[in-house]
Amino acid sequence: MKSKKPLIPYLVWMAAFVVIPMVMVVYYAFTDSSGAFTWQNFKYIGINRQVYIDSFQVAFVSTAICLLLAYPLALMMSRMSPRAQRMMNILIMLPMWMNFILRICALEVILRPSGVLNQLLSLLGLGGNTIYRTHTAVIIGIVYNYLPFMVLPIYTVMTKISKSVIEAGQDLGCNGWRLLQKVIFPLSVPGVISGITMVFVPAASSFVISARLGGFNLIGDTIEAYYKGEIDMHAGGMLSFVLMVVIVISIAVMNHFDKDDDIVLV
Repeated sequence: MKSKKPLIPYLVWMAAFVVIPMVMVVYYAFTDSSGAFTWQNFKYIGINRQVYIDSFQVAFVSTAICLLLAYPLALMMSRMSPRAQRMMNILIMLPMWMNFILRICALEVILRPSGVLNQLLSLLGLGGNTIYRTHTAVIIGIVYNYLPFMVLPIYTVMTKISKSVIEAGQDLGCNGWRLLQKVIFPLSVPGVISGITMVFVPAASSFVISARLGGFNLIGDTIEAYYKGEIDMHAGGMLSFVLMVVIVISIAVMNHFDKDDDIVLV
């Protein structure tokens, strides 16, 4: 029997930075200021109902846009030469080397009324944009920041698709669209599921982006306000607990579709 000692550091890490914080969230969600068990914190769900709705709407739209942009890009990258693939990977990851807050500030400089985009539109005689301080600006910020997390999983899976499978589909009479529909897409589903998970989860709980670009708070900003200002950590705990449950359910639903179904070339 192999020794389990090499697993100990990972188990300690998971306990310290995953399990214990989750337990603390649950504790604050179901206790009051005196530490007694209570159901009263559920009232904060109703109070912040619209914030939850806005957060998940923005997350859903942002994830859908990321998928629509990432899938053709990943497909194109997977068909490039190895050198071109490396270059594209660097270009996609390059913005991620910059601090998250700096990226948001850069977008703010571009989108605000006195920003670069409005100056360019004015020079072209196209008038100014009204994107800043809207849901559209927040979606742009989320897509900009999380698009690489959608592209890379799909691209990684696509590069592993055997050329012989593609050739077999072509031999069986599949044209370009049918080949994509019957061969490439089914084989790339694991990457799509991973990408959706990696984008939807942080998008649903994102903060700073909405405050800086949209001028309003999503659920991440609301939770931060409860905790950071110590207004009511128990309310923040309940909001965090509900968000955590919804995200876990969403991941479970998405993983349900991540199955190795047989591919029928017809």
